[in-house]
Amino acid sequence: MDFGRVLTAMVTPFDSMGRLDLKKTEKLVTHLIDNGSEGLVLGGTTGESPTLTHDEKLQLFEYVVGLVDQEISVIGGAGYNDTSASAEFTKAAANTGLDGIMLVTPYYNKPNPAGLYYHFSTIARETTLPIMLYNIPGRSVINMPVDTTVELSKIDNIVSIKDASGDLHMMSDIIEQTSDDFSLYSGEDHLTLPSLAIGSHGVVSVASHIIGNQMQEMTQAYLEGEVTKAASLHRKWLPTMRACFMAPSPAPVKAALNYQGIDVGSVRGPLVDLSLEEFNQLKTILDT
Repeated sequence: MDFGRVLTAMVTPFDSMGRLDLKKTEKLVTHLIDNGSEGLVLGGTTGESPTLTHDEKLQLFEYVVGLVDQEISVIGGAGYNDTSASAEFTKAAANTGLDGIMLVTPYYNKPNPAGLYYHFSTIARETTLPIMLYNIPGRSVINMPVDTTVELSKIDNIVSIKDASGDLHMMSDIIEQTSDDFSLYSGEDHLTLPSLAIGSHGVVSVASHIIGNQMQEMTQAYLEGEVTKAASLHRKWLPTMRACFMAPSPAPVKAALNYQGIDVGSVRGPLVDLSLEEFNQLKTILDT
């Protein structure tokens, strides 16, 4: 399953009361399609998944699937730290027309490798949709071992992994030890180009909200053998990539979108909006 090269981990737009705003969502999705996104990942970290209810996620999935009308791929985050709850929600999410499911490593309860295999394989049996694993030790505490990922990749509908470990050695081992039809996506914007160099398929990006076409240009330059150009673009846009994480995500990227006229509202607590000092720093980077 090829979800595309540049996927956007989409923010969830809220209205002034903090409720899911589908009108703002439509404008955001149009903006992302027009600016280089080949796929959208909904209800993930950047989408503030811990604060979204089941009903909000399902409503968001179904609405965006209808909006894009198969023009780009749509993946829905369905992972929880409860295997049974994840399996049940995955079945419900599959009915919204998604192209794939993303499942995060269980957070807080810290399963061992056997527990990780049990968790993901159990959920995989409950759907025929392609599954993207999501390894993000900075938020879930555990770092899924390479061996576990390799074993999971042998399950027919587990087709991909978003790796936000930041560990290029581990990413290299996953790419080397899995079949050619299993894809690895960088979950870190600043590692998009380095990960392509070791064989990743692309990126699940936050910065693509702001520099989607530029991320696409850099990726295509590398794939077409224009390595020097790709490296130059990487260096040029690295400050913007960093700026998207100057405060707990997605507060910076939501502020950047709002500043650029794409109204996505605020973040939900316990996250807070950027301070005035942070916002001024962000504006300086965006303006230059």
